[in-house]
This record gives sequence, structure tokens and C-alpha cells, in this order.
Amino acid sequence: MIHIFDVDGTLTPSRDRMKDDFAKFFEHFATHNSCYLVTGSDREKTLEQIPESIYNLFIRCYQCSGNHVFEQHREVHRDEWKLPDDSNTFLLVELHESGWKPRTGQHFDNRPGLCNFSVVGRGCSLEQRHLYKQWDEHKEERIGIATRFNKKFGKTIRATVAGETGIDITPVGKGKSQILRDFDINEPISFYGDKTIQGGNDYDLAAALNFKNVHQVEDWRHTWKILLN
Repeated sequence: MIHIFDVDGTLTPSRDRMKDDFAKFFEHFATHNSCYLVTGSDREKTLEQIPESIYNLFIRCYQCSGNHVFEQHREVHRDEWKLPDDSNTFLLVELHESGWKPRTGQHFDNRPGLCNFSVVGRGCSLEQRHLYKQWDEHKEERIGIATRFNKKFGKTIRATVAGETGIDITPVGKGKSQILRDFDINEPISFYGDKTIQGGNDYDLAAALNFKNVHQVEDWRHTWKILLN
């Protein structure tokens, strides 16, 4: 069995470090199983969350939704796509019209082959992140922005809700499902993610797997419980 894991909300709390007790269990699990990682985050941010000793146990780490690929320290693939100017302008208008305050800056995080857009901004504190998450769950702002973006640009670029505060934007076909080019899909594969429902950035990979052995998890504790069974 091949095991593919998302990071935020699946192996760790969102934008936080892997918990020590789970890390101890998972290190043993990854040592004895074929494990891969796929996340919208870049390698630097992922290593802030997952200990490097565990990171290096993954056979491959698909950063930026598979647009930047590593085997331990070795870079395997890098996509140089950048967000086009018209899409950037559209998101600036959405930012201006958002009802959320305050803004903390760093609203665009350009990564290899992916742009992460955040109304609250990546400069937010953990408290501000939590407050925006609660507000967004009520207002569904990110779903609305992604829907409007896809209506305008969806033939070539797709926006999906990611993590607790962001929206991942990639060219069509360059979401997480692209990693399956490296797998024999006739082999049994289990995928674990917290955004496998439609509109989430795990959805296209879950759909490409026909939702077979796809685990929609609530948090890292839920992932741990599944792995124990």
C-alpha cells in the first residue's frame, strides 16, 4: 500500500508544528511503509512544520501541489509558472472589496508553479488566523472568491480553497492530481487530506483516485486514528 499525505490539517495543525507524540508514531510508520507527501506549501514552510528526520523518510515530497518536487534534499522538478497580471488584478479587487479587517500584508505568496492568495495575509498572528477562519466559515468568502475567479479564468487557471485562510491558484492540470504521473494507479493507494471535498485543494487528487481509499480527515488526530486501525 502506498500512503500519500497532505500536511496542514492532516499531519499537523494548520501552519503549526507536528505534535511530538504523533511525530514519534509517524516516524515509525513512515520507516515501515511507502509514504509520499503532497502539499500546497513550499519546502521551507513544510520543514517548519515537519521534523527534517521525518521529511526525509518520505519517498518523494511534492511541494506547491506537485510543482516543486524533492527527494530528501535533492530537487527533482521545478515549475516556473507565475500568476498572470490580469488574475493578479482580479484578486486585488477582491481584496479591496472584502469585508474582513484588519489586513496584515503578504497577501500573495508566489511559489514555484503556484500562487497562494490570502485576504487576512500571511503576516497574521495565530489569533488573527483563528478569527478569520471562524469568520470565513460563516461568510464563505474564500469559496466565493474561488468561484468568481474560476468563472472568469477557469479555462486555464483554477482557484481552490486551501488550509485555513488561503486560496491556491494553479494552471489547469497542475493541482495535486498531477503527481499521479509518478505512480502506477493500479497499485493500492491511500490518500489522506482535509480538503478532499469539491472546492478544496485535495479534491482533484481525490477525484483522480475515484475516491477509493481517500480519507477526508478532520485533523492530525483523525489521521493518527486511521493509521492505527
